[in-house]
Amino acid sequence: MKDELAFTIANTIISGFERHVALFTEITQSARERFQQCQWHEVHRSARARTNFYDERVTESCSVIKEDFNISDLDDALWQEVKTVYSDLLSNHKQPELAETFYNSVFCHLFERKYYHNDYIFVESTAHRLDEKEVPKIYTSYQPQALGLKQTICDIMNSHRTVIPFEDLDRDVDALINAFRRKAHKTMVKLEDLQFDILNFTFYRNKGAYLIGRVLSPAGETPFIVAVLNNEKGGLYIDALLTTSENMAVVFGFARAYFFVDCQHPYALVNFLQGLMPHKTKADLYSAIGFHKQGKTQFYRDFLNHLEDSNDQFELAAGIKGMVMSVFTLPSYPYVFKIIKDKFSPSKNMTKKDVKGKYRLVKLHDRVGRMADTMEYSEVAFPKARFNNELLAELKKVASSIIRYEGEGEDELLIIEHLYIERRMVPLNLYLMDALKNKKQDEINDAMFGYGEAIKQLISADIFPGDMLLKNFGVTRHGRVIFYDYDEITYMDQVNFRVKPKAVTEEQMYAAEPWYSVMPGDMFPEEIATFALANPSYLKAFKIHHQDLLTPTYWQQCQQDVANGIYKDVFPYPDKYRLCHQGFSSELK
Repeated sequence: MKDELAFTIANTIISGFERHVALFTEITQSARERFQQCQWHEVHRSARARTNFYDERVTESCSVIKEDFNISDLDDALWQEVKTVYSDLLSNHKQPELAETFYNSVFCHLFERKYYHNDYIFVESTAHRLDEKEVPKIYTSYQPQALGLKQTICDIMNSHRTVIPFEDLDRDVDALINAFRRKAHKTMVKLEDLQFDILNFTFYRNKGAYLIGRVLSPAGETPFIVAVLNNEKGGLYIDALLTTSENMAVVFGFARAYFFVDCQHPYALVNFLQGLMPHKTKADLYSAIGFHKQGKTQFYRDFLNHLEDSNDQFELAAGIKGMVMSVFTLPSYPYVFKIIKDKFSPSKNMTKKDVKGKYRLVKLHDRVGRMADTMEYSEVAFPKARFNNELLAELKKVASSIIRYEGEGEDELLIIEHLYIERRMVPLNLYLMDALKNKKQDEINDAMFGYGEAIKQLISADIFPGDMLLKNFGVTRHGRVIFYDYDEITYMDQVNFRVKPKAVTEEQMYAAEPWYSVMPGDMFPEEIATFALANPSYLKAFKIHHQDLLTPTYWQQCQQDVANGIYKDVFPYPDKYRLCHQGFSSELK
């Protein structure tokens, strides 16, 4: 009887997962149509909806198990058998790693943390069995010697195009070949020595379509991305070429929205992509192609392995302490761990629920390459011995309600009820202080340009950052400026951009408090210069490119554009990689 129940529960969970896959695939496949028809609002709506699919299916599966099988407490023998049956069901599954994660999510929603170990869930994956099977053919190989270089590339582009034709493929391919010759020296060999391996599916995101592959030659491997855009007049055109792992990694960055890519073999796809971008972790890549829950699972496994192989201690993160969040890090691991404090500073008129809502908003919104993606976890266990005394004292002081301990001695665990994890960056204020100290004016100029660009790109995507102090931005290893403090973000229509009244009387000039009325939602852009950019060196560098951000007129125009459905194009690559900026053709757009 128990074996039959275990089989039924396992099948209920796998059915929930298959329903998730079917819905995920359907909305992913429809990305092509949205791109063809320039349905940009629908692109964002679909991205939000797809991000919610996983949790919705987990909730459905949990409800069925609770109601149909009257499951409340854990039956040890039953659930070990459920896992065994479920594992057998995955023996020939195309996506076993995703199915394992779905199983883990269902189990963890049903039972307490003390059962979160490999007897009951897939702490250790069995998906490595895929390594023993024939690798699915997810790419097509082309030998340009057969048809010639230009015709081969034309065939590749046409095999990926939609029903929309290229406006001038002959022109674009000429520009693409010239760009390859200029950038990718490993491809400068005889045609008979070249091979192109092109992934069989197009990557869609926002207004772009991306072809991804590699060029093989005796000189080595050259990874590449070709970006294609819709001119919104019935034609496509090649917009950019990226030919280095570093530049491709930025396109797959943690501050970007997730791709829509219709691949039924994500394990093989992630392995292929990691070969092109070795600095990207599998967790990064699973998330980038839309499987953000698998990204979380992969990250946590990597994190546990890192803890086993390291001995440094967790410590408070560098920078000014936050008024809402407390942040700590492990020096040997490039991430930060963020928890919501029990009590906020008096100036922060919000609740924990409000803060979680802001982080959820960012998860569902287009991050335009300027807001860090976060991974949200519950009931996370850390070895207490790995926390230094200063951090333990801080956690007890600011977040005692979500901290508890289990076990004793060397095995004692510190359990955090809820936290966010994101990539570690250098806080912008510290980055600038170091540049100023070392008299690196170019770094100050670049950082201030990036700071202003981050703000402009956020507001053009309908995100008002709120608190724009330098400490709330970070600098990545690629030198990009990213916003990461979300407790005050809101939509642009919630803000009233005003000109700050000029003081006329002596009483007004020396008033300790504003002598004019200030309503909730009021914002005075010129105050950015006072509060965020008080250092003259920073302000001077900022004004070179972003003087307009200090005027309410600019903000009001952006607000109006968003209200009218006009969103500024934000490309995931610098202008210098766009073919229209490389002098190959004045006709390229």
